[in-house]
Amino acid sequence: MFLKDLVLIMLSSLILIVCVLVGVAFLTL
Repeated sequence: MFLKDLVLIMLSSLILIVCVLVGVAFLTL
């Protein structure tokens, strides 16, 4: 159960990082 929660947290943080990178790239363009 703990492993599943850990994977879920990693996925959500990864999505957040991707959103931030896309936002920064959009602003710099």
